[in-house]
Amino acid sequence: MEVRVTVIGDTLGIGDLARLTGVPVRTIRFYCDEGVLTPLRSTGGHRRFGQDAVSRLDLVRRLRSLGLGLSSITAVLTGESSLGEAVAAERAGLDVELAAMAWRRASLRAVEQAGPADRAARLELLAAVQDGRAAHDVLVTFWRDRFPSPITGQVLEMFLDVSAPPPPADPTPDQVVAYAELVALAGDRSLAVRLLQSAAANRRMISSEVALHDGVGDACATALPKVVAGEPPGPSPELELFVATHAAVRDRRDTPEFRRELLASVEVDREPRMRRYWTDVRVVTAQPASLGEAHTWLLDSLHLHNAGITSEPRPAERRGDRSQVLIPGE
Repeated sequence: MEVRVTVIGDTLGIGDLARLTGVPVRTIRFYCDEGVLTPLRSTGGHRRFGQDAVSRLDLVRRLRSLGLGLSSITAVLTGESSLGEAVAAERAGLDVELAAMAWRRASLRAVEQAGPADRAARLELLAAVQDGRAAHDVLVTFWRDRFPSPITGQVLEMFLDVSAPPPPADPTPDQVVAYAELVALAGDRSLAVRLLQSAAANRRMISSEVALHDGVGDACATALPKVVAGEPPGPSPELELFVATHAAVRDRRDTPEFRRELLASVEVDREPRMRRYWTDVRVVTAQPASLGEAHTWLLDSLHLHNAGITSEPRPAERRGDRSQVLIPGE
């Protein structure tokens, strides 16, 4: 169908622009009022549009079809941002919305799948953690606060990656429950106080936290396959590296007395709540074992060595059985 338009001085009237683009006159007026389009004015006060208005309206219509807001579109039209930047920002915002929806869906399924006797407690646990990103911030703060004079840079980031994993983008019901339990444990005031006191006391004896984290990290990483394989705690090269690292940063010799003192200084890391924490990290990260569990395995090995025990502990002690400790509200 032929579209007849009237061109006056290389400008178009609003009706002509509507006929050329298929955009209703009312919508064009709205775009003008919102600053998306900037019309000229005739001597009679009527809106007039340059020839580029057709291509601009086409671009507006396409971006609107992708869900971009008028402010983002205006920024593209004025050159404040590029088309690529605007689309990337919209996609990033959509990712956040989808992650929030995935979290809600998994939470609803978790409550639905709970037995009648457990459903109320499950609902209470999950209702306190409605936003995965906010929950992650809680965990990061919990572990950062363990360092009054925090280590910085890559060492700190690596520690936080292990201790405060981000929530999965598309979590399962078990993962949202595990993450909610992590947040509940992080909110346990008595546990936080014990961890802070332990960290402060140890920091006074340690010459280099970087060396400590490097050495202990290596010991945990090499012990991890043994934890995955279900090997019981006991004598191992990993335990010797673990103890040697602690002795070096404390300027101490490795003696039976030192091993007893070392275990006593980190006893909080062997308590049921910390075992539960690292078990939940394993569930959240969908890994066969967490580095925190490897650390506990080393501490259990040290405990057995100090006690002169070589027998295998109960499986619940090795793998942080979820039935060993109750989360507040359960």
